Amino acid sequence: MPQLTVKAIVTGALLSIVLSWANAYIGLFAGLTVSASIPAAVLSMAVLGLFKRSNILEHNIVQTAASAGESLAAGVIFTLPALLILNYWNVFNYWWVSVIAGVGGLLGVMYTIPLRHSLIVSENLAFPEGQATAQVLKAGQERSGEVRFLALGAGLGALLKLCETGFRAWDGIAQAAGRIAGDSIAYIGSNLSPALIGVGYIVGLNIATLVLLGGMLSWNVALPLFGAFHLENYPDLAGRVSGLSAADAAFAIWSEQIRYLGVGAMIVGGLWAIVSLRGSLVEAFRRGFGKLPAEAGARMETDRDTPMRFVLAAVACLAVFMWFIYYNVVDSVGVSLAMTLLMAATGFLFSAVAAYMAGLVGSSNNPVSGVTIATILFSSLLMLWMVGSGEASAPAAVIMIGAVVCCAAAIGGDNMQDLKAGRIVGSTPYKQQIMQVVGVVSATFFLAPVLNLMLQAYGIGPATPERPDSLLAPQATLMASVAQGVLGGDLPWNMIGIGAGVGAAIIVLDEVLKACKAAFRTPVLAVAVGIYLPVELAVPIFLGGLLAFMAGRARGGAPARAGALLAAGLITGEALVGIAIAVPIVLSGDREVLMLPFTAGTWLGMLAIAAVAVLLYRAGARKGASG
Repeated sequence: MPQLTVKAIVTGALLSIVLSWANAYIGLFAGLTVSASIPAAVLSMAVLGLFKRSNILEHNIVQTAASAGESLAAGVIFTLPALLILNYWNVFNYWWVSVIAGVGGLLGVMYTIPLRHSLIVSENLAFPEGQATAQVLKAGQERSGEVRFLALGAGLGALLKLCETGFRAWDGIAQAAGRIAGDSIAYIGSNLSPALIGVGYIVGLNIATLVLLGGMLSWNVALPLFGAFHLENYPDLAGRVSGLSAADAAFAIWSEQIRYLGVGAMIVGGLWAIVSLRGSLVEAFRRGFGKLPAEAGARMETDRDTPMRFVLAAVACLAVFMWFIYYNVVDSVGVSLAMTLLMAATGFLFSAVAAYMAGLVGSSNNPVSGVTIATILFSSLLMLWMVGSGEASAPAAVIMIGAVVCCAAAIGGDNMQDLKAGRIVGSTPYKQQIMQVVGVVSATFFLAPVLNLMLQAYGIGPATPERPDSLLAPQATLMASVAQGVLGGDLPWNMIGIGAGVGAAIIVLDEVLKACKAAFRTPVLAVAVGIYLPVELAVPIFLGGLLAFMAGRARGGAPARAGALLAAGLITGEALVGIAIAVPIVLSGDREVLMLPFTAGTWLGMLAIAAVAVLLYRAGARKGASG
């Protein structure tokens, strides 16, 4: 079937631009982004369905390009607004933003090419949103009776997202917290998101359990201990949280101190992931160069990647572009060369880490900002050693390194989901990789004007009396704080070190379980994700994994396909509405434009999630249904 058709290329490019705009606003506004692979697949079927002929491979090509633009927007808004917060920029310079975003995005595409075979074929990671996208595409083609489960899930996901985020009919988090034993805080909470339950259902119980255990280690062990024994050593923090509610105090302490445990664990986990995958990566490079003659002639169309010689040439050209950018910032050949080498090395490292984590927990829950923080840590230390703490441009140079790496990592994680979907539906990898380039280039040249529009309309960064409705850009604010913290000497290194030790201990445990050939394993990055993310995100992921396990036991094997379709629909509906809600907010300039005059608290949302859980279990436990 034809794949790279004119209508598919044009549609993919246009959707890439539109979805990048929507995700940029939502990310600056709420600090969260959504994977656009599934919404783009649905939109592709709607748009290309207007033509006389279209096929599943064209739809997959369209969503591949569209999701690349969405991912690029996430990488940009997580980092580049920090240059405004640091007062290095006053506006988003068009060519600087375009070059930084374009280089980072294209590096992400190039870096995923040798990783594809390793993670998707050899390791066979889950890539839940990739599987969900494939289910959406296949259900649209097959028109089987089970498509009703996809439609039901999409309708429920959309309705609940609209009620919770748009209408504000109930609070999105059910939580309870209290102060115990002085400054110690106990916290428990859960996000009321049907999409997160769907993600947990697809990733399975093992990974979902590890994410929850990481969250509990962070929130239910480290947080109370810190409050009881160490908060008094941080008088500024203690003073700020003393007047807050217990829940707000817990989030403040976690944000400033505890979450850095996850940063340390992620750094160790990222390095270990590269070490663990070294054999697969070497095989992938040899495969790319065509040095496996036994396989070269037998390679199928569904396993043909872009040749490695093109990949390496593209990486070299992109590195030259970034050297020029860095030289214009620091005005030093040696420093700019060191920055370029660091950018290229950490870009590949953390693209691999982001791709690996996306394979475990999905792109929407992939903490790309975490690996970017790690990059900024390394970059800041290098800058501190080379130019000292007195160089005014040093924090800005660090952010620019992080921006390229963040864009590459965001692309690496999300695009690997698309390649997973392509393998399931029978697409050609190198054709998808071409469309990833199309998606990146399309979005690159349209991001700066939109960012400047939002800057002028609302402001970006911490709110001020002149800009009370400023878009807070929480990740970019954190990046600026880390860069300034390293160069100013006030970063919580003790937390990062403890987190690294925790990561090393988890690696040892996993190796022991591997030697014992245990069914349950403890991949360190899954636990690190749980440590770094708010625990309220881990709870619904665990619930979804538990439902899949229970449904499989009820069937005496794997859960029914209907359960996976319902889970895919939940993700689809929530993602589509999450993007659609941005439109009236942007047009009206009012965050509460859809808000109802009343709210039901959390009980109504909890009832809705309970109903979703029951439906998901019953769909997965269907007797006689296909697996």
